[in-house]
Amino acid sequence: MQILLNKTVRIMKRRDFLRKSAGAGLAAGAALSLGGYSKLWAAAPSAAKYDMVAVMGGSPEAMFDLGIQELGGMGTFIKKGQKVLVKPNIGWDRPPEMGANTNPALVSRVIEHCLRAGAKEVYVFDHTCDNWVNCYRNSGIEKAAKDAGAKVVPGNSENYYQEIEIPGGVKLKKAKVHELLFDTDVFINIPVLKDHNSTRMTACMKNMMGVVWDRGFWHRNDLNQCIADYALFEKKPALNILDCYNVMVKHGPMGVSKEDVVQMKSQIISTDWVACDAAATKMLGVDLEKIEYIPYAHKLGLGNMNIDSLNIRRIKM
Repeated sequence: MQILLNKTVRIMKRRDFLRKSAGAGLAAGAALSLGGYSKLWAAAPSAAKYDMVAVMGGSPEAMFDLGIQELGGMGTFIKKGQKVLVKPNIGWDRPPEMGANTNPALVSRVIEHCLRAGAKEVYVFDHTCDNWVNCYRNSGIEKAAKDAGAKVVPGNSENYYQEIEIPGGVKLKKAKVHELLFDTDVFINIPVLKDHNSTRMTACMKNMMGVVWDRGFWHRNDLNQCIADYALFEKKPALNILDCYNVMVKHGPMGVSKEDVVQMKSQIISTDWVACDAAATKMLGVDLEKIEYIPYAHKLGLGNMNIDSLNIRRIKM
């Protein structure tokens, strides 16, 4: 346990990009004290233009309320009457406190924002690794999503998937993609940040392995390059919301016990999933270059991994 605590201290010290938030905590506290979260939904869009919003110190719901406001509100991404696909990580038969799946409270809040922005329908699914019924139930995401007003659909049959071409892919030339990517207007990506035994880290781009059927090919044919290649596909997330609340820092992607998890109470929001994943490496305290799919995607022109060049809004609650 002491080893894990020492590691936690080192990780926390590396999170400079979240800590440079002088005055932001006061602003966040003031917003919450003036009537709660509901007023943030109705607030006028922020005039500021940010490449990324990084929030720390609150509940998943409160952090998202503040973060999305800084990007202009959910209405910036969703038009009235549109169908929305929300894609969390629901891959594992684990409870929320294990950090193996996206926090259900965050999923619920994102769905609520989508519906308040005028979405006609919101869908949630994942191609799970463990039994999909158990994953949906025990992650807490199925209930949270349904209670918030979304439709939860399965991803466990090849019949749900359509083959697409990936022009420019180095290793991945085609893939079978879930039909919801074609049947919805807006795609919102809500992965969880955690350790991974194959790629060292999983976050925004790797979460796309849950929208394809034939992911075994990825593992056999340079997994990191396939992750970057898939990002060439034209149906990209309009928004990436990276859950860094309960972060599995070892034994990922499933985890062994609660001792694998550090509660970081953070969230990263961006339209650029390469930048989002680059920022996430600082949360885990790993060398960005060792997460090979990030520089691969950067070189393909799919986003910016140089986060020092970004305009980042930092909020400490």
